[in-house]
Amino acid sequence: MSIKDKLTGKLGFGTAPLGNMFRNIPEEEALATVDAAWEHGVRYFDTAPFYGAGLAEIRLGNALAQRRRDDYVLSTKVGRVILDELEDPATRDLGEKGGLFEFGRPNKMINDYSADATLRSIEDSLKRLNTDRLDIVWVHDIAQDFYGDEWLAQFEIARTGAFRVLSRLREEGVIKAWGLGVNRVEPCELTLDLSEAQPDGFLLAGRYTLLDHERALQRLMPAAAKAGVDIVVGGPYSSGILAGGSHFEYQKAPPAIIARVERLKAIANRHQVSIKAAALQFSLANPAVAAVIPGASRPERIAEDAQALNAAIPAAFWQEIRQEKLVAGDAPLPVTGAKE
Repeated sequence: MSIKDKLTGKLGFGTAPLGNMFRNIPEEEALATVDAAWEHGVRYFDTAPFYGAGLAEIRLGNALAQRRRDDYVLSTKVGRVILDELEDPATRDLGEKGGLFEFGRPNKMINDYSADATLRSIEDSLKRLNTDRLDIVWVHDIAQDFYGDEWLAQFEIARTGAFRVLSRLREEGVIKAWGLGVNRVEPCELTLDLSEAQPDGFLLAGRYTLLDHERALQRLMPAAAKAGVDIVVGGPYSSGILAGGSHFEYQKAPPAIIARVERLKAIANRHQVSIKAAALQFSLANPAVAAVIPGASRPERIAEDAQALNAAIPAAFWQEIRQEKLVAGDAPLPVTGAKE
């Protein structure tokens, strides 16, 4: 299945914030945010067991319960199994993402990319989402940011476990597509090099943004296009720093990143451009990209995303950030005439 053909709209909705990322989000606010996404034409919803130990899946399932299943595309992830055993969310070892979901459910999560765990994870997700099928399944976080030097060993477990199970489920028509959902480029490159694994796409978070795109641009995008593998860009706002927030890579932004953002903002202000609109449209400009998932935790943010997607940005803005070397010289831009 071509993921690009399946995702009829460019804007998807990522539910990580609904798992109480960074703050304790009230239930009614979470449901209202999904409703706002629907009202603005969003028909692709992405979630994961990891987001609040199942909380985001439960909330998304509740929010979509009255929607016709054939009217939207749904993806979730495998690689973590949620147990009935309880623990303190604040003490979880989440690699570089420590403390990300300290307000989530207290259920213990275990990392497991084996075949059996993949099947169990899918079964559990279907129950939490209160649905009978998934369209896309991503193998989640199998990268350096969670496993350090052990990531290749985890990747091998996934290669012989999750990859094969998901390929079989796709062949049987149980799911439409599968791929990796990661925050690093290298696992995607490695997967493309495998002869047995034939993913349909990659959900790549944070690696094709105004602040970080060169490795993906040079190495992944051409290889993915050649293989017919679509890219869904997650985190186009770089964890919020490009949308008025203070986080980069899920942590407080360092001085160097803040300084770079200030340079971008200064140029944007001169051209009367929203930096949020520039960030969103930049991520979508690459022809390898099928959709972009900003992620929002408040209903009003959905309207802002929709407005940013359609905002007019003059070519002069793109020309200036290119000249100032704030974007790669060969990165596709949303307008023609913005090359050096």
